[in-house]
Amino acid sequence: QVQLVESGGGLVQAGGSLRLSCAGSGRTVSTTGMGWFRQAPGKEREFVAAINYSGSRTYYADSVKGRFTISRDNAKNTVYLQMNSLKPEDTAVYYCGARKDSLAPTRPSECAYWGQGTQVTVSS
Repeated sequence: QVQLVESGGGLVQAGGSLRLSCAGSGRTVSTTGMGWFRQAPGKEREFVAAINYSGSRTYYADSVKGRFTISRDNAKNTVYLQMNSLKPEDTAVYYCGARKDSLAPTRPSECAYWGQGTQVTVSS
């Protein structure tokens, strides 16, 4: 079993930055692929960014490429999402998800474990 806890969300003006953190515990998080997903009101959960177990491979949705960076610190069992140049359309609840294996998850259905989510609101 893996427990995930997100933090770092908040209210920011357009053009600003936030860094989200996802702290994992339980089963060895350092061997699992991790991802960030987001869900806006009335919309389905969508892929944002993902990273494999070692951090050697990262993937991004086209809408965030060049603005967001995913990284991980396996010594701290933590995955980060640095978000720069934020836009109002980035407003959503951001969730951290983990696979049961070492690959990076790029679809919500690939995640076996989820955090509770953290709200990100970008004002125009």
